[in-house]
Amino acid sequence: MADRFDGEYAPSPTAWVREAVERFEASGGADALNEPGGAPIIVISNVGVRTGKIRKTPIMRIEEDGTYLGVASNGGLAENPAWVDNIRAHPRVQLQDGPVSRTCVARELDGEERRVCWEHALAVWPTYGDYQRMTDRRIPLFLFEPVD
Repeated sequence: MADRFDGEYAPSPTAWVREAVERFEASGGADALNEPGGAPIIVISNVGVRTGKIRKTPIMRIEEDGTYLGVASNGGLAENPAWVDNIRAHPRVQLQDGPVSRTCVARELDGEERRVCWEHALAVWPTYGDYQRMTDRRIPLFLFEPVD
């Protein structure tokens, strides 16, 4: 399957998302801090499910042994962030961590694997627990695994 990450890029309509991606890319991944809080981020590029255009999303950097966890918290809002539908439809993504970019495949987690990863996410960014308490939805978790 050919990667489709060289298509037309559609910047996010959400200002903070667009600005975080712009800062990250302009610095070659060196400006990788999420505000507020100053925690590191990665940027996921994927194909938009409705537009077919390239979408880019900053997410918290939760990495272990070369795999990354994506927490679809959306700040505790009632609906999933848009990137969830995109990833479910097109799980092959480009992940950039600082200056390193790699192709990954995303897999939504469930069961015991999800429970363990959720605990790890809370250890890295405890605010996820607050977000979960703010919403009735179960926050989706995705594992991004590099393609060899």
